[in-house]
Amino acid sequence: MAKLVECVPNFSEGNNKEVIDALAQAISRTPGCVLLDVDAGASTNRTVYTFVGSPEAVIEGALSAARVAEQLIDMSRHTGEHPRMGALDVCPFVPVMNVSMEECVTCAHVFGQRLAVELGVPVYLYGEAAREESRKALPAIRAGEYEALPEKLAKPEWAPDFGPPTFVPRWGATVTGARTFLIAYNINLLCTKELAHRIALNVREQGRGTDQPGRLKRVQGIGWYLEEENIAQVSTNLLDFETTPLHAVYEEVCRDAEALNLPVVGSQLVGLVPKKAMLDTAEFYIKKEKLFILEEEQKIRLVVSRLGLDSLSPFHPRERIIEYLVQAGEVDGGLVAKPLGAFVRAVGGRSAAPGGGSVSAAAAALGAALGCMVGLMSYGKRQFEELDPIMRKLIPPFHQAMDELVAMVDADSRAFSSYMEAMKLPKSTPEERERRTAAMQQGLKTAVRVPCALAEKVSGLWPALKELARHCNLACKSDIQVGAKMLEAAVFGAYFNVMINLKDITDEKFKLAMSQKVSELLEEAKQGSALVLALLEKRAA
Repeated sequence: MAKLVECVPNFSEGNNKEVIDALAQAISRTPGCVLLDVDAGASTNRTVYTFVGSPEAVIEGALSAARVAEQLIDMSRHTGEHPRMGALDVCPFVPVMNVSMEECVTCAHVFGQRLAVELGVPVYLYGEAAREESRKALPAIRAGEYEALPEKLAKPEWAPDFGPPTFVPRWGATVTGARTFLIAYNINLLCTKELAHRIALNVREQGRGTDQPGRLKRVQGIGWYLEEENIAQVSTNLLDFETTPLHAVYEEVCRDAEALNLPVVGSQLVGLVPKKAMLDTAEFYIKKEKLFILEEEQKIRLVVSRLGLDSLSPFHPRERIIEYLVQAGEVDGGLVAKPLGAFVRAVGGRSAAPGGGSVSAAAAALGAALGCMVGLMSYGKRQFEELDPIMRKLIPPFHQAMDELVAMVDADSRAFSSYMEAMKLPKSTPEERERRTAAMQQGLKTAVRVPCALAEKVSGLWPALKELARHCNLACKSDIQVGAKMLEAAVFGAYFNVMINLKDITDEKFKLAMSQKVSELLEEAKQGSALVLALLEKRAA
């Protein structure tokens, strides 16, 4: 699959539309780069561009924009609320898909060196690309901002990683590096800049200094005032949303604001956000408020509502969540993107994939979908009101499994294709034959693991399906019967696919473990399906 890197250059211009558009065009016209978002701020006088592409393409895209910035931005005249030290202030590279952090570090090094050579400007490395521990944190490098650069560059300890240690008035200096996904998130307050900054000092990890640390780990923060909106903001950077999620920042700011009798009037995401960050926040409010929401779209709508993400401008998930944008840009959406008729015809074509493995995954997904449907048909109706608490517990596992099993339709096809690709490797020399054999064995193991994972996923559904059979709306009896047999058939398919690929694997320990596991899962499926059918017949008698 294609490698995908996100690049998020921050340029020190947020008011001049001609400059903002020229930088965007430089990126979008670079072959292999897809510009996803342009977020300009008037008060900060800064624009954040977000684009994706291969490692090589994003380096070229960032350099193209930097060349334009050199011509159009003059830092000697720049003012703005946001800390800054250069025309291209910071340019991080972020792994998105099939790319390691090490590859993004390489991107930063290559970009930084080429930028310094081409434009003759000082460049610093930060984050995972930093060569010194003292330069890992961006605020440490940017301390004193643009105005401090003449004095800073004269000090040996602040010699740039690339380029000359000389002050370039029009440009300043650039920081580039590699990092995990950073979320720029601002909370709106009706108060002064000073009060917003007071709250920022309370919540950010740095706090007021080493002797007064803040409450939230991996969070940077500052308070400022947006003249164009006539509001203050606690502006934060979430360096690791798994450590401190969006809702934690919002709730903590609200807590401090309430203590100061200050109104919070929504919040703002700058640039793009990972889908998981939104869904984690949704789960927090679902649990907190004891809500029952299944659909991803509705969960995201809940987050927009609870955080007030549309308070300053409309929040369009399809334009702001990175996975949706990447998905929209994909030419081939895989088997699951095909209409049903096209998928059936693809299975019926003269090729080994898609085959029994993908069909088994589709069958399992349909079985889980029927379980979800039966649960929903037994929920939220007056005549089944007493079942609501039970259905709230039983429906989510089917809904989640339905989506996960759909993804396995393509996963199985890709697994078999990797084995077929390995067979095409050269085999002229002993070394080539050894590499080909190792690749084929690895391909076969992957082709075994995918259907085995499918059978394990179905295994987790039998307890819920049995409980559903005991309580569901009996008008859906045939649907749950079909669902049970579809899940059983899917595990039979997984079993057959595992066994046929095991015969050519030379790792005897692996063969024995997988054979035993899939045999047990098949026996469990046969018993589970039979019990579900028996429970339904007993209720109908």
